[in-house]
Amino acid sequence: MARNRQRAGQRAGMVATADDHKVTPAELFFDLVFVYAITQVTALMAAHPTPVGVVGGMVVLALLWWCWRCFAWLGNVVRVDSGGVFAVLVTVMAVVLTVSLAVPEVFSDRPGGIPAPLLFVLSYGAVRVLHLASYWVSSPGDPALRATLRRTALVSVLPPLVLLLVGCAHEGRLQLLLWLGAVAIDYGGIYVTGSSGWRVNSPGHFAERHGLIVIIALGESIVAMGVGVSGFPITFAVLGASAAGLLLAAGLWRLYFRELGDAAEHRLASLDGDERTRFARDTYTFLHLPLVAGVVLCALGMKKVLQQVADTGHHGLAEPLHGVVAWSLTGGVGVYLLGAAAIVLRTSGRRPVALAAGGACCLAAGPLVGLVPALPALAVLATTTAVLVTLHGRRGETAAVAVA
Repeated sequence: MARNRQRAGQRAGMVATADDHKVTPAELFFDLVFVYAITQVTALMAAHPTPVGVVGGMVVLALLWWCWRCFAWLGNVVRVDSGGVFAVLVTVMAVVLTVSLAVPEVFSDRPGGIPAPLLFVLSYGAVRVLHLASYWVSSPGDPALRATLRRTALVSVLPPLVLLLVGCAHEGRLQLLLWLGAVAIDYGGIYVTGSSGWRVNSPGHFAERHGLIVIIALGESIVAMGVGVSGFPITFAVLGASAAGLLLAAGLWRLYFRELGDAAEHRLASLDGDERTRFARDTYTFLHLPLVAGVVLCALGMKKVLQQVADTGHHGLAEPLHGVVAWSLTGGVGVYLLGAAAIVLRTSGRRPVALAAGGACCLAAGPLVGLVPALPALAVLATTTAVLVTLHGRRGETAAVAVA
């Protein structure tokens, strides 16, 4: 049966992967459109720095994340640099680029041209359909997967698309609530449809793909700082704020790539069958989203810090951040730390006290940020994050020695 599936896949222009499969240049090329997409989400929230605007940005990010993760899974079972799949990949890139162009106006459509919300939803639906069709073609001899694909289409694709389309006919909070409902159904549907038929052929490839998307998000935080000072003179305060922002990004990088990534990959490789699929679903599909969302929220705060520090004509160095932007600076780090804590718990069963406590404190620290000058607030946050990451690493080493 496996040989028949392989022959059928080859006829369809698809090449199955093995357990030693690595990330291909085609997948790196694919990720480029998501670099732009994440940048657009930050720009959307920066243009509407209100609680509703930030929630809207997170809804858009959740939908974009679903587009990305669909093809991270597909690229683990068939080579996306093979003829037929590569053509689909480029098509999806064009559609996601269209989605990204629509992001800034998705909740406040301008008159004239194609309605941005409708363009966004139709493009998102096209990505989901292309993903399911590609999986269907790649699995002619796999009745379990095809049954799961049918359930996914009926439970996790069609109802959310209907809600998204209905939301396009409304504006403001009603549109946002409808889209939130669509995201909840979409994400919850994964548990309803089950894990039967989904496969993770190469743990190394799967872990590397998700590490790359974390890198992309961290890169966006650095780009956001550069955008924040664009058009303003470079001062010592700007250089200091840039250094503090980079230190913060480095702390988040270290937490993931020194403390989380390898352990999760080893755990994934130690499992097989549906147990491996469930671990991949929980740890990567769901728990990596808070990491990316946390970085994007924090990028919003860092962008505003750099903008205030640079724009001396409108802001003084003693001025704090205001409103939801003040919360996003520390709150984004809090979301990241809590996501990291959940990954540690799911991977090893160990309770990451430092990460959980630090994440909760960062989530609650927004009002304090609004009382402190923006530059010192960023510097203190960067230093605190570095201390938390170091403390978590030492506790992990102590736990490893105790087990040994």
